[in-house]
Amino acid sequence: MKAIAVIPGKRNSAQVVDARRPSVADVPGGRGVLVKVLRVGVDGTDREINDAQYGRAPEGEPYLILGHENFGRVEAVGPGVTELAPGDYVVSTVRRPGGSLYDAIGTQDMTTDDVYYERGINLLHGFLSEHYVDRADDMVRIPRGARQVGVLLEPLTVVEKGIVQAFEIQRRLRVWRPRRAAVLGAGTIGLLATLVLRLRGFDVTTFGKAPRPNRNASLLEALGARYAITTDTRVPDAARRDGAYDLVFEASGFSPLVFEGMEALAKNGVLVLSSVTGGERKLEVDADRLNLGFVLGNKVMVGTVNANREYFELGVRDMTHAESAYPGWLVSLLTHPVEGLDRVGELFEKLNGGAKDAIKVFCEVAGQ
Repeated sequence: MKAIAVIPGKRNSAQVVDARRPSVADVPGGRGVLVKVLRVGVDGTDREINDAQYGRAPEGEPYLILGHENFGRVEAVGPGVTELAPGDYVVSTVRRPGGSLYDAIGTQDMTTDDVYYERGINLLHGFLSEHYVDRADDMVRIPRGARQVGVLLEPLTVVEKGIVQAFEIQRRLRVWRPRRAAVLGAGTIGLLATLVLRLRGFDVTTFGKAPRPNRNASLLEALGARYAITTDTRVPDAARRDGAYDLVFEASGFSPLVFEGMEALAKNGVLVLSSVTGGERKLEVDADRLNLGFVLGNKVMVGTVNANREYFELGVRDMTHAESAYPGWLVSLLTHPVEGLDRVGELFEKLNGGAKDAIKVFCEVAGQ
């Protein structure tokens, strides 16, 4: 079968390969599910793996099949599978259990292992292929009515996890009633974070760098959020003008904004970091004042990356809620399709900035 793979450690090696078609028998215990891949989203992780910044092939394999933002339709199930059937739409989770205590209880996204297993990223093949097989336990069923936006579920789970964790942490306060939020970054994750916060009743200001008019600003304002331009308004200045933020969700990919978020946080507030930054930026910060504000204000900073099944299931519920509250909004994020696995060059050209006003670039592997 066709698949898009890289040779780990070799820059710009993304290519179409002829991979072995999997079978439900590949999964022990009769719990295998064969899925026909319909769509796969690509993001900065795929770009960085193709740039040889990280990524490892499965043991004994010459290449790593890319793709972690998956969506497909069940074609066959093993004899031990009762919760899924051929014809069901599914999304598979990404990280697989290792050996830590957290892995054993189903929270492998919080693993303490030094070696981890993530499909399309580290030591496991991904989903940019015609078919894949996985355990039924690692799949989440997508309602037929959400099939057009199912490929957005995996990035949505990063947001779900971060916001849930913020509320879990603040259970220590007995009562936490956050009302105001800031989202730093107006890309895919920033847009999805704004959506989830609006669904939960937050007053949201989302900060981006692009001047108006732009597609992302219009989408944010359609949710009832405000769009602020970082070159015009610093995050702390907006907080002083409009009131400090109970929750700040950072999704900018630009680490200096983290410190602006720290400064803009209200007492008892939570700053959620979702950007994975691999650069070497350095800057001077008012360290004593920031530290004092966090200590005296009982503030919290926490990171979110990857997600376990709990957050995938929550994401499905929010997708359904979003279609009711903001009809057609989610599907409008799917801006740049690439038809078929053979067009790997076009896929990475769009991912690398060759597509104007792109929000989500994705491969249309097969028709739905």
